[in-house]
Amino acid sequence: MISEKTIGRLSAYRRLLNTLAETGETYIYSHQLGSLAGSTAAQVRRDLMVIGCNGSPARGYEVPVLIEAIGDFLDAPQGMGAAMVGSGRLGQAILEYFRGRRPKLSFSVAFDADESKTGRTIHGCPCHPLADLPRLIAEKEITVAVLAVPAREAQAACDALVRAGVRSVLNFAPVRLRVPKGIHVEDMDMTTALEKAAYFARVDESND
Repeated sequence: MISEKTIGRLSAYRRLLNTLAETGETYIYSHQLGSLAGSTAAQVRRDLMVIGCNGSPARGYEVPVLIEAIGDFLDAPQGMGAAMVGSGRLGQAILEYFRGRRPKLSFSVAFDADESKTGRTIHGCPCHPLADLPRLIAEKEITVAVLAVPAREAQAACDALVRAGVRSVLNFAPVRLRVPKGIHVEDMDMTTALEKAAYFARVDESND
């Protein structure tokens, strides 16, 4: 079983490699990729060995080959559709940001309780009433979803997603979700992250 941290690092490597490819870079050494990713050369080599990639001592790793290998490992061969639950400002920002970034992972449906948002296409994603969630999640065989709803609504929305067949949830609500065993939840608490950043900014300043 591959660890969550390894999956996270591979995703970060791909993002960095795509940026390098856009600038025309064709080869990279493990220590260079490690420096860009905030890791070590040894860690990079271990991670890339997991997906069967070995670099050349003379030239390092071929950037396009690495991008393809990471994609083959992380992405579903047939592609996956994700669901967005909550199409307010945060949900819409995520839909806009992610549109077209990953050909094999895209938002195929969105849901919201606000009737002014349903029946519309938001950044290429059709938005439906929450009442349609069980049917559409099952019909589209969606197994991954993003929660961008208020904390008081998050647990009920998560329960509905799990009942419909979702196996993994990216949660932006500031609440700990209760899920059955085997369901993966990735919490994205922006308030906590910002408070941590503010704390270390203050501490670092006082230590100058």
